[in-house]
Amino acid sequence: MQKLRVLVLAPDCNPESVSTPQIAYAHAEALARLHAVTLVVRAENEVPVRKAGGPFEAIHPVRLPGLDELYAWALRRIFKYDYGRQSLTAASYPLQVAFEWAAWRQLRRRIRSGEFDVVLRILPIVTVLPSPFARFLRNGPIPFVIGPLNGGLPWPEGFPQLDVQRKQAGYWISHLRNCYRYMPFARSTYRNAAAIIAGSSHTFSEFAAAYRNKLFFVPGENGLEPSLPQRSADVRGRHERKLRLVFVGRLIPLKACDLALRASAHLLRTGAAHFTVVGDGAERKTLQELAISLGIEQAVTFTGWVTREEALKQLGRADVFVFPSLREFGGAVVFEALALGAVPVVADFGGPGDIVTPEVGYKIRLTNEADLLRGLTTILNRLAQDSDHLETLRRNGMAYAREHLTWEGKARTVTSVLQWATGKGPKPELPPPARQGHAVAT
Repeated sequence: MQKLRVLVLAPDCNPESVSTPQIAYAHAEALARLHAVTLVVRAENEVPVRKAGGPFEAIHPVRLPGLDELYAWALRRIFKYDYGRQSLTAASYPLQVAFEWAAWRQLRRRIRSGEFDVVLRILPIVTVLPSPFARFLRNGPIPFVIGPLNGGLPWPEGFPQLDVQRKQAGYWISHLRNCYRYMPFARSTYRNAAAIIAGSSHTFSEFAAAYRNKLFFVPGENGLEPSLPQRSADVRGRHERKLRLVFVGRLIPLKACDLALRASAHLLRTGAAHFTVVGDGAERKTLQELAISLGIEQAVTFTGWVTREEALKQLGRADVFVFPSLREFGGAVVFEALALGAVPVVADFGGPGDIVTPEVGYKIRLTNEADLLRGLTTILNRLAQDSDHLETLRRNGMAYAREHLTWEGKARTVTSVLQWATGKGPKPELPPPARQGHAVAT
């Protein structure tokens, strides 16, 4: 592997944050262990990035006086720190363009003088926020690579949870998603990129017709940290009767925690299982009322918000991670569940469907709510009754995570794309997986 000089654009990269900013930092840090990485961030993220002590060649902060303050105010007062709102993505467009324009003005002499081999943009991960850098570099001197990219999943029909979600604040704008194609830099971003890395099979399919010759699949924008804790020793014995189920995520309609509770209700009522719901959100009260109506409230624990360390401990104590999220882009929590020995049962859509294979868990096709509920029930009943099968899936999943889902492994895969883009390596074969799951008797 030839060491490259990589200029990484990641404006919101922050190791002390949650979700995408923290994930982006882990990605950049993993790349910095292999290459000479200059990390470009918004100025407000400089201190936590430096404090984390990653092995970066340099950290370059970009200040946007006035715009930074306006964005921080809107995030606090208008969007209430709800990073899931699609309207927040749309509102981020001016900030993103301004960030890259300022970064270009500050770094263009160094770029043109040959200080870098390649520019890689890892944030934002969504396809609808374009990159002016792709246009700036269209005539050289170095290639521009973007990704892993994700987002743009359609809203499946037949699920009342999604009908409720689309009516909530910030989600109405999904109807206008395709308008991004007409915004400045939208088409030049992908036309001028030397390589496009798709983080999901859906994103891959969106770009395949026009850009197949420079398109690569790297599952999710996520990876596993070397410091991930080991599976708890405090887990049930192989032939112990009670199954430990867990759900981890925001309690909002599209995560469909209600389906997880309904599918496991028989096991919970009969004492064959216990369910821990880790997370909080607008649906918590509704879910607690559902548990009472199903007669399972004594077998369900709602933890509310907990630290990430505690969430990982809950996964490490569980046998099965029940995650029927109906519209999930990345699925970092699925990576963590596999690594910690919680067998995933997910919807075959978006990121989780790309990650889970029949050897490590179950994924159920999205047809309608009734079919998904039947599939979940059938699978959970089988896992409760067949401890040998559960143990096989658990062992396979933990090995699969260690071998394929670590940040080191992801950095090496992305490196193969960067080497090809710079003419220093062969073209890697990185197609998306076939979308096939366990057949579920319904």
